[in-house]
Amino acid sequence: MKLENYEVHLPSYSIGNTIYDKIGPVCESYGRKVLVIGGRKALAAAYDKIVSYVKQTNLEIIGKEIYGENCTYATVERLRAMPLYQEADMVFGVGGGKALDTVKCLCITDDKPVFTFPTIASNCAATTSVSIMYNEDGTFLKPNFFVRPAMHAFIDTEILAKAPSQYLWAGIGDTYAKYYEAMISSRDEQLEHFTALGVEVSRMCRDPLLTYSKQALEDHKQGLCTYAVEQVVLAIVVTTGIASIFLTKDFTPDYNSGLAHAVFYALTAYPVIEERHLHGEVVAFGILLALLVDGQKEEFEKIYQLNQSIGLPTRLEELEITPEQWEECVDVIPTMSDIAHYPYRVTRQMLEEAMEVLKERAVQ
Repeated sequence: MKLENYEVHLPSYSIGNTIYDKIGPVCESYGRKVLVIGGRKALAAAYDKIVSYVKQTNLEIIGKEIYGENCTYATVERLRAMPLYQEADMVFGVGGGKALDTVKCLCITDDKPVFTFPTIASNCAATTSVSIMYNEDGTFLKPNFFVRPAMHAFIDTEILAKAPSQYLWAGIGDTYAKYYEAMISSRDEQLEHFTALGVEVSRMCRDPLLTYSKQALEDHKQGLCTYAVEQVVLAIVVTTGIASIFLTKDFTPDYNSGLAHAVFYALTAYPVIEERHLHGEVVAFGILLALLVDGQKEEFEKIYQLNQSIGLPTRLEELEITPEQWEECVDVIPTMSDIAHYPYRVTRQMLEEAMEVLKERAVQ
């Protein structure tokens, strides 16, 4: 341990069904000209509402642009070359994780003010200081870390309530994983202040989800944004973002990932995962294995029952992965960087034994 000079920038956010009325007070000090960049479906869901509130301010929207198909450096460079981007004083990023990560990589790198408008609650991209970058073929490339997140996140619960429920569903799995992976990765270590804060904050990535997930999904499927939905949205979008910023302050994934994500990245070798399954859905399955490998039987049972209650996977078959494909993965997973900082070496035998217990639990 040593004394350091460092800075931490935490997310600023508004949440509610009329919080776009904060656009003027929050954004006007950054300039006047706004370029809106987002996903196609996201802009269809939120653009008109953004425009109606911007008309009540001194801001001017000078253009609307579809971000692309994936968060790649080539996409970022295409957007950077646009004359409208050069003219804009600020950018409003609208959409899900890949759209928001694209505008963050574009704007934060250029020190241009960027504001996020999430339209689904499947991840914490609206509040994090990292963009997950992909290769042109859609495969994972690397995380791109920044010193700060976007200037402000406008979390409109009315828009989120109308989004497909599958995104909230998958977001639950990815969110409670943050707690378990941070706790395991940091076990028995003397932590830096920021890492210790991240680990403690991560508990709030799990606790509200154990309480509210089932009711939240039932309400969300009816297009309602109830208290339960709001608590789950806050856990997914805000709490996980804050934990991530602290956990990755050193620009490494050492405390921000773990075995569940190693399982996910190994399974992405099979096209069915990217084509038919969501990130958080697969991570939710991976956490069951991670808890068994770690010997946390009580926590395993809590998450198993939660997954069962809301339809997150508890069996390999639900991910459309064959036993033969899994056999290939158990050799790959122990070599992955996501578990390089684990407090013990994950072995093929551990994974095989965990899978056997999981299979036995399914027939009880």
